[in-house]
Amino acid sequence: MIISASRRTDIPTYYSEWLFNRLREQYVLVRNPMNIHQIGKINLSPDVVDGIVFWTKNPVPMFGRLSELDNYNYYFQFTLNAYDRDVEPNIPSKNSIIIPAFQKLSQLIGREKVIWRYDPVFFNNRYTIEYHCKYFKVLAAKLGDYTEKCTISFLDLYQKTVRNTRILKIQQETAEQQIEIMQRFSDVAKEYGFYIDTCAEVADFDKLGISHAHCIDKERFERIGKYQLSIGKDSNQRTECGCIASIDIGNYDTCKNGCLYCYANDSDKVVMRNTRKHNPASPLLFGEIGPDDRIKERKAASCKEYQISLF
Repeated sequence: MIISASRRTDIPTYYSEWLFNRLREQYVLVRNPMNIHQIGKINLSPDVVDGIVFWTKNPVPMFGRLSELDNYNYYFQFTLNAYDRDVEPNIPSKNSIIIPAFQKLSQLIGREKVIWRYDPVFFNNRYTIEYHCKYFKVLAAKLGDYTEKCTISFLDLYQKTVRNTRILKIQQETAEQQIEIMQRFSDVAKEYGFYIDTCAEVADFDKLGISHAHCIDKERFERIGKYQLSIGKDSNQRTECGCIASIDIGNYDTCKNGCLYCYANDSDKVVMRNTRKHNPASPLLFGEIGPDDRIKERKAASCKEYQISLF
């Protein structure tokens, strides 16, 4: 079983104390986003958790407690963009905090366990192709020695994303613009010693030597953990997504990063209401169990293969 922590919210930044409490008690309760009264109880024992993927823009709150992850195989998806506070209002200084945090995390756990995400890419009058290419190279020069790859995606304009980004006056990119920026990014990546792939993109960039990503990656876990996994594609994700099956332990509308392009938040008002209900000691990320709630334990089993190979 693979745990995703989390596509829905930045657990390392805002809920790391809660996370370590959950790992210590070896279970977590997660509301079904499609049916809030249905709660899944998820076993977090190292015996059944084959790996954890952490998604974050600032892992600093976890640094003093990484040793508590020693019984787990894990890696980080670390998003570090070149946007300013007009897009990512609550992200600390990238030069003084976030870039050094990326470098330190890599030094602590290894570059193969820190994936750089430069996503989502979008264009407007300020954030042009030239802007992205200039600052992608600046970041690559500082991060290239600390990661193996960078995952890129273009902005998907969901209904809530269109509403929340209206002030940015985003210009829908063309296929030609996508090819141009991916080629230029790829050239930069080669210069600084890492490679590029794309997250859930319909477009095919194989001719540029850029493949589709597996953000929750069977091969990476097998390499890190030195085991084999018998696990298939995540059927709950989009067709273009290459991730293997996982269980997400986050909740929507709880991330306080405030990024305008975020698909996981409806509004700042909803986020504030939910985060006020957060209790680090609770098995739920926020709120309490009510009389109408039903808790069902999800089946949990390791997917590791222990068959010995002669070759």
